[in-house]
Amino acid sequence: MHYDARMNEILKSVSNGVLTLTFNRPEKQNAITRTMYTALADAVNEAAGDFSIRVLIFSAQGKHFTAGNDIGDFFNDPPLEENSPVMQFLSAVHNFPKPIIASVHGNAVGIGTTLLLHCDLVVSAPDTNFSMPFVTLGLVPEFGSSYLFPKLVGHQRASKVFLLGEPFDAKFALEVGLVAEISETPDLVAAEYATAIADQPPSAVIQTKALLKSGHHDAVTAVMRAEGELFKLALQSDEAQAAFMKFLANKTTKK
Repeated sequence: MHYDARMNEILKSVSNGVLTLTFNRPEKQNAITRTMYTALADAVNEAAGDFSIRVLIFSAQGKHFTAGNDIGDFFNDPPLEENSPVMQFLSAVHNFPKPIIASVHGNAVGIGTTLLLHCDLVVSAPDTNFSMPFVTLGLVPEFGSSYLFPKLVGHQRASKVFLLGEPFDAKFALEVGLVAEISETPDLVAAEYATAIADQPPSAVIQTKALLKSGHHDAVTAVMRAEGELFKLALQSDEAQAAFMKFLANKTTKK
């Protein structure tokens, strides 16, 4: 069975038990809006309860994986409510019981990198540029990244990335274990991994993923809750407002 359906700026396809969700806003470097978060959360939650879906892949159209949150969208309509679309998406991915694979290339900014910390396999193109510039925007890390990233790379290197907004490349990502493989054809390799996993006994796959996450799942849940509260406060701060205005002004100047 194979079908393609358009969900605003998210493409959804299913083939042989593999669901692929593709960011499809290339003219904006796949920056994610509220509408896109809603579509993503709905698709992930639906797949969680669909036994025919064995594996989830995140991919992207165009030159970049994602520029992260759409700053204009955040500035004009900040996600301050308790159950905002972005929080629904973060929760859906964190609690997704089946393997998640990502194929990344170009810029992977903010959630474009923190999402990968929740993936079971990540395949990166050689040119991928990872960054988490939350502090630069007057914000704090999200999606459990303040816990998961230093656990992966160590405190010192995590501090450089977060406090300086310092980007890093695919080679570093492979070295520290953020990605499993670097490939010139990441979409193809990701699909091959997904197909192979989808052919495995599904209950054993789900139980194994649960065991692999059992040591830190609850800790990440607690950290995500704390990050969410601080993120909402930061969004309303003068620091963030000034940083957003500066960012948007720079974008306008560069056009």
